[in-house]
Amino acid sequence: MSSNASSSRAAPEPRSAYRVFRSISTRWMDNDVYGHVNNVVYYSWFDTAVNAHLIDAGALDIHAGETIGLVIETQCNYFAPLAFPQQIDAGIRVARIGNSSVRYEVGLFAQGEPLTAAAGHFIHVYVDRDTRRPAVLPARLRAVLEPLTVA
Repeated sequence: MSSNASSSRAAPEPRSAYRVFRSISTRWMDNDVYGHVNNVVYYSWFDTAVNAHLIDAGALDIHAGETIGLVIETQCNYFAPLAFPQQIDAGIRVARIGNSSVRYEVGLFAQGEPLTAAAGHFIHVYVDRDTRRPAVLPARLRAVLEPLTVA
């Protein structure tokens, strides 16, 4: 790896880098005073896209499941502004599945655009709902995550 700092700079990625997509509508309140979506909203979209996918796939029961995911790390790179009114396509992939943790990676695309406007990741550690101690990933969750995994 080169010592040149620019060689390690994140770059926009194509839609083909992601395994599944969720559509998200921007809201009036997402824009900040500068006329674009505020940076904190992107993290909400990451959570929304991943958790909605897991719920729809029957891998996450947010009300009665014995295991819940807690975020321990998150990060985002911004490449192009997004704003209300706009439809966002959130691409999802899994970079790593551990015994009790998962690294999700999410790319946010303006509808119809080929490259990410923003991309980032978050790591969930799955814990027992009551004790909050790390728990082995449930079989159903692992089965839903494996097709999303990239090398």
